[in-house]
Amino acid sequence: MTARLATGNPWQLGDWQLFRRLAVCATAIFLLSVPPLRVAVLVSGHGSNLQALLDAFREPSAPATIALVISNKAGAGALDRARRASVPTATIAEDGQDAATLLALLARHGVGLVVLAGYLKKVPAEVVAAFRGRMLNVHPALLPCFGGVGMYGRRVHEAVLASGARISGVTVHVVDEQYDHGRILAQWPVPVRPGDTAETLAARVLEAEHRLLPAVVGAFARCGAEPVCSLAAEAFGPAPSLQPEFADALTVA
Repeated sequence: MTARLATGNPWQLGDWQLFRRLAVCATAIFLLSVPPLRVAVLVSGHGSNLQALLDAFREPSAPATIALVISNKAGAGALDRARRASVPTATIAEDGQDAATLLALLARHGVGLVVLAGYLKKVPAEVVAAFRGRMLNVHPALLPCFGGVGMYGRRVHEAVLASGARISGVTVHVVDEQYDHGRILAQWPVPVRPGDTAETLAARVLEAEHRLLPAVVGAFARCGAEPVCSLAAEAFGPAPSLQPEFADALTVA
């Protein structure tokens, strides 16, 4: 006797098949009903990582939306990027230590996640506490190496080259009260090549930043909370500049 699939009512299936179909439908309905995670980006400079986030989450169906861009520099290029994308902007005191103003801005815009993307000031402890587990930072090296007070921008890449390290990279981590210290969520290694300068290494690392940061924010938005997020290496292709021997070295904490 030849088995035949039912051609009538599509719900005339076994209990397990029916359960799976109902589960898929319920999941789809849930996802459609969940509003995107509202993200605030703190930035001090030109905002190329901000642009990567804006590009990644521009569609209404995206799991996250950039709801606010804050800078401690009134002339930061990042603010212009945000305005061109019709994203609200705000400027805070240059030292970044006005916790009350920062908290009020985040509350007013309904922010659920804060991302530091080239933000060069320490976030006040009160703000860190209010967003415990909901504040991320991207750092242009493989922490815990080459991090801490004063380690940002060109200084990081100069330190990597001076150390003789053969691999640098990108780290996305949860922010706590110490510089570059919180739980690491994901890292992407980038090779240090013979003859590299701080500028050439920085450019290569930045390519990986532009891909890893949106991926982590997207995963965070879909998970809903940092402790349950997991990032599979297969989710990220190798960065365009990664040599083949490093392509499999992407590690996710």
